[in-house]
Amino acid sequence: MKIVDPNNPIPKYLQISAWLRESILMGRYETGQKLPSEIELARMCGVNRNTLRQAIAELNDQGMLKKVKGLGTFVTASEPVALRHKLNRISSFGQELSRAGFQEKTRLLEKGYEIPPKQVSQNLLLNTDSEVIAIRRLRTGKNIPLIYEETYLPVDLFDGILDMNLTGSMYRIFTEDFNISLARCEQTIKAVNLNKKMAALLGVKKNTAALYMESVTYNDHNIPVEVLCCYFRGDKYAFEVELGQYHLSQ
Repeated sequence: MKIVDPNNPIPKYLQISAWLRESILMGRYETGQKLPSEIELARMCGVNRNTLRQAIAELNDQGMLKKVKGLGTFVTASEPVALRHKLNRISSFGQELSRAGFQEKTRLLEKGYEIPPKQVSQNLLLNTDSEVIAIRRLRTGKNIPLIYEETYLPVDLFDGILDMNLTGSMYRIFTEDFNISLARCEQTIKAVNLNKKMAALLGVKKNTAALYMESVTYNDHNIPVEVLCCYFRGDKYAFEVELGQYHLSQ
């Protein structure tokens, strides 16, 4: 069987990581088992060790493999470990990444004033020609791009925010620097395929499946204070919600 097809446009290391993942899921390599050496795997795949190491690193980042210095590479899970975002409360993505053991880092891409899309204006109860504060960021964990987010804020509520450090928790800034109480949040989630620009930002191929979430957050006076639009890597994130007891409708 040919593991790597040189005519396949998918990078060789991704072909190898897909093969290894399938081998683990099929039980060829079980949890706790040591993989063949890098030299042997590289020979089996017909690639150099650098390419093989890229494939190992991909599954290591997903929590399926773990390299132990001096001993080799071991299977740690039979399926990729997904980050979980709970939908039962307003929460900080940065805090969730930290709790999952990911070293979180935020890269500020753009900030400024602009006329937003019509839907954003409507959600913020603004005229369609009103400017908002727009902030675009890329959230990473263990140097892996995980979330691209666009934050839209009413100008009158957040005067001066563009002069602040915007690589930390936005919700901390809202509550501590602007004394805004975040009372509730409405979220809409759907599956999407990433366009070329978004795929490049998240480090995946164009048309890769992803999750898109749009959130409208309100203060304790029921005034919308933020519209947040996020793209989550579909292979890294799962959403979790707890439902109450079922009641038969009368």
